[in-house]
Amino acid sequence: MNQRDVVFPAGRRALYERNRYSPAVRANGLLFVSGQVGSREDGSPEPDLLAQLHLAFENLNAVLAAAGCTFDDVVDVTVFLVNPEENFEKVWQVVPQYWGEAPYPTLTGVGVTWLYGFQFEIKVIARLPL
Repeated sequence: MNQRDVVFPAGRRALYERNRYSPAVRANGLLFVSGQVGSREDGSPEPDLLAQLHLAFENLNAVLAAAGCTFDDVVDVTVFLVNPEENFEKVWQVVPQYWGEAPYPTLTGVGVTWLYGFQFEIKVIARLPL
């Protein structure tokens, strides 16, 4: 069986092992990052939406950093948002703090009804440094 080249951020390995998924996998010069949410260290949701957004990006940045990447290496983004009609503008107040300057990555936004107690999730594909 082929082993996956998995990337684990510091201090969160137990969370991924408990839930049986990899935070990120390297393949063919790309980094595929699992959806990151605004979870506290114990894995529970941060109840405040704005604080949850900041935590989601901090968790994402920790995974990217563990692979030697930054958000500048991100080429594709998918976001999932509960109640997008109500929360979209709130989310886009926080996103520019992490998004960087143009040219921006591609983006797919998906409105959902449930995210395991979270209101926002972000998954990305990034280029790996040479």
